[in-house]
Amino acid sequence: MGVLPQSPTRNSNGLDQFCALLTESPGLAVLDLAGANQNTISFVTNLGHRIYSDDLLRQLDRCFGPASTPAQEFYERQTEAQRVAEFLDTTLHFPDNSFDGALVWDTLQYLAPTLLTTVVDRLHRMLRPGASLLALFYSEERNGSTPAFSYRISDHRTILMSPREERRPAQHFNNRHLEKLFQQFASVKFFLTRDHLREVIVKR
Repeated sequence: MGVLPQSPTRNSNGLDQFCALLTESPGLAVLDLAGANQNTISFVTNLGHRIYSDDLLRQLDRCFGPASTPAQEFYERQTEAQRVAEFLDTTLHFPDNSFDGALVWDTLQYLAPTLLTTVVDRLHRMLRPGASLLALFYSEERNGSTPAFSYRISDHRTILMSPREERRPAQHFNNRHLEKLFQQFASVKFFLTRDHLREVIVKR
């Protein structure tokens, strides 16, 4: 794999649709799971909204092992009740109907199936009716590792992507799988991009 630029940019139809929500009414609450960064904070707050940040990948590493942990062991640990309980107690620990939008980015790819279902259920409860969720998934099946990124919003159509470490996704996600994963939501919309990332907008 070639060397990735430090902050590649990409146009995003999914982000554009997510940002349309932010223009509908003031004072919304947005959750960003890429971790706190000034670009995204400034973008959201300048539109008159509140933003809450957490780094889901860092929380996964804290509870289930660092990125250097072999993938099989990393995902096996995600089935251990004590580790899962610790993860859930410290991550996404918000009351029901807390948010009007969630920027999930590519983090769901790195959750074992059972934990993934639990996390999506928790996100569903945390979002208010009519809220939007933006998630990214690799659009082709890969046997090896893929680059994970930190995501920042430059403007309503542009994402800044800073490479983190290589990770092996827990599983391959096609459209049918994603529709089943988000079946309790009101709608699921896909955008297939040239860089092999499938952008997904989910409406609560």
